[in-house]
Amino acid sequence: MFRRCTARCARSLHAKIQPTYTESFSTSAVRGGANRAVIFTANGNPAEVLRVQSYDPLPPPSPNAINIRFRLSPINPSDINVVQGVYPAKPAQLHISGEDVFVGGNEGLAEIVEVGSAVKNLEKGDWVVSAKAQVGTWSSLRAVHAEDVIKLPAEGLSEVNAATITVNPATAYNMLHEFVNLNEGDWVLQNGANSAVGQAVIQIAARKGINTINFVRQRRGHDMDLLASQLTQLGATHVFTYDALVDKSLAKHVKQWTSNSPIRLMLNCVGGPNTTAMTRLLGENAHLVSYGAMSKKPLSLPTSLFIFKNLCAQGFWQSTWYKRHTRQEREQLMKTLADLKLKEPEHEILDLSEEHSDEEATQRLRSVLTKMEEGYGKKVLLRLG
Repeated sequence: MFRRCTARCARSLHAKIQPTYTESFSTSAVRGGANRAVIFTANGNPAEVLRVQSYDPLPPPSPNAINIRFRLSPINPSDINVVQGVYPAKPAQLHISGEDVFVGGNEGLAEIVEVGSAVKNLEKGDWVVSAKAQVGTWSSLRAVHAEDVIKLPAEGLSEVNAATITVNPATAYNMLHEFVNLNEGDWVLQNGANSAVGQAVIQIAARKGINTINFVRQRRGHDMDLLASQLTQLGATHVFTYDALVDKSLAKHVKQWTSNSPIRLMLNCVGGPNTTAMTRLLGENAHLVSYGAMSKKPLSLPTSLFIFKNLCAQGFWQSTWYKRHTRQEREQLMKTLADLKLKEPEHEILDLSEEHSDEEATQRLRSVLTKMEEGYGKKVLLRLG
């Protein structure tokens, strides 16, 4: 019998860095009320090339600008790829003491601390997120144009959920709504179900009465029944390891479960042979949406799926969605996600604001980055000031 975990069972080429824009700061070698940023000057292993650098307080903002302080900024897999030089995005650039450096971070929660004289509809104390990609959120105090932030709802968001709202939950929500018109009782198939996006997919789908069939990787030394139970509590209908794909009875069970509503949406962040095997579970006219390739293996699809089942294979990148939608649409997305009240991702806050020296802060940061490289299971969020 195939291994199944459900509520009923065991409950690229390296790109040269180019800047997006430049800011100039003077530095402070030792902590003493100064701000901090996580910077790098060349692509490479994040645990080797990233370092913490202090800089002096900013002057008051210009009339159309605001000064913001990032409260929390996550370290996402794509952020790591940017530092490595294998992601199609350009990091923010600062000029510190005559040196051009790059600041990591694409996502984070900021609080407005000072408002320019000509700025409207924003006030000191408002929570905001960046309306632009790759602004360098791994920093404390920053000066930005008022038009480059989106104000978050005043209620309904914890600090952690607000800091992680623009990438993973947004990706999950849009993939569930952009490709297939899903109704209560429909089914979604996904891999990487224990990822941040995967867990958001489960929760959002469950809110709408949509069933999910979820695949996760078998991890040595991990309690897979516990993981299945955790995903089930979030709303997962069925949870499997990829080992189940070799059992022919799985397809029979899926066909029985989905007889009234064959699977029309599959979400892929893994790629490789296991993803190919999962496509056999799809119904006709299904959409396979890829938003990641964590296995670093190519995705091969049988021609028969396109001919006989009319499969449509597409990609999704949240950054492109933001570029193609208006400010009002982006603000509405933030409100919608806040209203869903999703569970916070399992996380750890790495507070580097209290370290006496930049060297000590860098050492702590690199230690955590090394753990992440080895498969650390929690979302790490930076607090720099």
